[in-house]
Amino acid sequence: MKQKKQFAVLVVLLLIAGAIWFFYFDHDRTVVTADAKSAVHNYKLLSVDNPQLHTEGVERARKTEYKSRGRNIFSRELPPPPPPTVQPKKPEPSGPKPDVPPPPPPPPTIPLKFFGYGTVPNGTVRLAFFSDGQDVYVVAEGELLLNRFRILRIGNANLEFEEISTGLRGTANLDEQAAPQ
Repeated sequence: MKQKKQFAVLVVLLLIAGAIWFFYFDHDRTVVTADAKSAVHNYKLLSVDNPQLHTEGVERARKTEYKSRGRNIFSRELPPPPPPTVQPKKPEPSGPKPDVPPPPPPPPTIPLKFFGYGTVPNGTVRLAFFSDGQDVYVVAEGELLLNRFRILRIGNANLEFEEISTGLRGTANLDEQAAPQ
């Protein structure tokens, strides 16, 4: 009796597998052919007024002449700038002189002492160490320091940063202290 049940279950499973296989492969063929047939029947030609070659445009392109401006088009280097034209000086008007633009602002400085750097053992993140008396700050590349400075790059001898409010960039050198003896 047990063997008959196992045989019946086997036959039912084989019928189910055969039906799935038949519908799966038959369904794909029908969809592809139906889509292909509809695409062929619904194809519309492009509306082109004159499909002939536009010979006047080709002739115009052939007759154009390349005129160089002194630059080698096969080189990436830019040509030297043209010499500056010297204009005769105009006599200065008597009266108040125009305002001289103020000098550019000095590069920003970090009010902390940059005393070292390190790396995380399992990653490539470099960390910079700053001190302000007894307080020590540890900041990674790309993070903010004192909510005013973004650390851009941590090098072996210096550190590049950007002041957030002005966008000015600056560098801080590594302060090396002699070891106490």
